[in-house]
Amino acid sequence: MLRALVLVILLGVLSACEGETPDNIPEPPVRGLKTFLIVETEQTTVRRYPSVLQPGSVSTLSFEISGRLNEVNLDVGQVVKKGDILAEIDTRSLEIQVESAEAALAQAQSTAKNAAEDSKRKADLLTKGVATKAVADKARTDAETSAAQVVQAERALDTAGENLTKAQLTAPYDGILNSVEVQSFANVSPGAAVATIYAAEEFETSFSVSFEVVNQLAVGKKVKIRLADNPDIVLGGHVSELGARADTVSSFPVVVKLEEIDPSIKAGMAVEIAIEFAVPKGEGFTLPLSVLPFQGQLDPPKNAADPGTAVVYVYDTATKTVKQRKITIVGVRENSIIAIDGLELGDRVASAGVTFLRDGQKVKLLPDSQ
Repeated sequence: MLRALVLVILLGVLSACEGETPDNIPEPPVRGLKTFLIVETEQTTVRRYPSVLQPGSVSTLSFEISGRLNEVNLDVGQVVKKGDILAEIDTRSLEIQVESAEAALAQAQSTAKNAAEDSKRKADLLTKGVATKAVADKARTDAETSAAQVVQAERALDTAGENLTKAQLTAPYDGILNSVEVQSFANVSPGAAVATIYAAEEFETSFSVSFEVVNQLAVGKKVKIRLADNPDIVLGGHVSELGARADTVSSFPVVVKLEEIDPSIKAGMAVEIAIEFAVPKGEGFTLPLSVLPFQGQLDPPKNAADPGTAVVYVYDTATKTVKQRKITIVGVRENSIIAIDGLELGDRVASAGVTFLRDGQKVKLLPDSQ
């Protein structure tokens, strides 16, 4: 009896299986699709270059005279004002030189006075026929020589006095000390570097670009400089120099001068220079980075100046499916890419879950799509 009951149950199960058809199997759920609607074009793209802030100009300060330094109290990074005394030479030897020059001038003046009186006396004697012409001529020559020695002594005194005024090294303008090259009580010679200074409000930065890029630049072109340590600070600048000769293979130097200054910036800070260029073919489309798959489908260009390619998915309203499109990426702007080829105004590009899509897949447009 038990065997008969089991047989009846098995026959029922088999009959149920035979009656089930593929039409009864439920279809997989339709994936919801978030898209980005292309509603405008972009005429420019942005290239970014890392660099480091540098002083716009650095001045080397030195004494014009030799001597022994007094105590030096200078620190790298110290802020100085125009006219501040940076270093001094011991003036004792210079003062002695001035005193010696004054004494020499007094002696020369005395000698010149005596020689002038003697020349006048000899000339009077010559008139009276008491002295010979040769004696009178010699006295006149001695007087002229003594007068010349007075002029020479006056100039020596002026030089000694001027050297005394050169014993102090002062800041030529408001700036920041970039380096200090001497120590206290050391002997210095004329022209030897004592310190270097740069203006606190003049900065520049330099970097290298490819041949294709340098041909699109011109002196005066406007750029933006963003601080790496504080991306919220963006300053204006312009291209001030363009290298006509590559410093390395196919790498041309570019110098950018800042037009704006922020109190927080200092020489040596890392920055990023953003330069706008015209989009190839005249215009492109701005897309969020989320339209790109995460499976490495971005094909990098062989040359850094050339565009790269990638595959995106575009929503087909007629079939309610997504279609693969190959696009050309020609640049970036903030957190977006700029693409040309393969897209048109009005296209809806998948912008979420792109990695899980396939060509021809049926989807359902989500209401929060842009």
